[in-house]
Amino acid sequence: MPDPATGRGENGMDPEWISRHALSLWAVLLAIALGGADVAWRRAVRRREGLDDAARSHLRPTTVVAVVVAMLTIASAIAVEVREAAGLTVFDAALANDLRANTPRSVLQVIALVTHAGDPVVVGVATLCVFVALLWRRHVRLAGAWLATLMGTAIINSALKAWFQRERPLHDHGFIVEHSYSFPSGHASGAMVFYGMLAYVLLVLCPPRWHRTTVVAAVAMITLVGISRILLQVHYFSDVMAGYATGLAWVTLCAGSAEYFRLRAGWRART
Repeated sequence: MPDPATGRGENGMDPEWISRHALSLWAVLLAIALGGADVAWRRAVRRREGLDDAARSHLRPTTVVAVVVAMLTIASAIAVEVREAAGLTVFDAALANDLRANTPRSVLQVIALVTHAGDPVVVGVATLCVFVALLWRRHVRLAGAWLATLMGTAIINSALKAWFQRERPLHDHGFIVEHSYSFPSGHASGAMVFYGMLAYVLLVLCPPRWHRTTVVAAVAMITLVGISRILLQVHYFSDVMAGYATGLAWVTLCAGSAEYFRLRAGWRART
């Protein structure tokens, strides 16, 4: 836990050091995320070898349950820290202050362009376009799952923000101005759900040669959008981590449910 006075963690994690190396750490996190996505994709391919198309599951029930439980546990732990203004919030404030002092405006201006990939208007328009495209291609069930997933995350995030009513960090760069509450991050959870569910839709509809690229691209966008919110000081570190956790729990539950009904329909077609 961070030191209540300085925000420094017991493991030596120093907010000032992090702020001075923020871009390098962002690149390292992106590389780790992409590497992890590639490893997961390879394992999934090996697991599905020898199965016919109707039996190839993109999400096993045990995986869905494990991910949902783990992410809700993490989100709950973060929420308790935020609610009680515990040590994590001290680290949050120290990191936001150091980022404000150490991040050049020119860098912030570029990061502000990246963060727009998770804006509600952008995600909303893209959601509608994907929904219409799925209906046009007569993937009615998939279109319904897609729309329900994206609408659900908007409702969940709005409810959590209204419940916690956490004020955002102070910043004066002016590139991004937000008026809603801070916890959890809507961009982080929205990016997780939008790009995660989009990856699932493409995995179902596209040929296998595109699957690896799809997974890696989704992970890249989720990482870029979420972390950009911390660097721009419009969200605390814990806001983004909680947004990631709640978003991953929700999209896993929704994609897992959609996958269950897809395989069930395939089984009925065969019998």
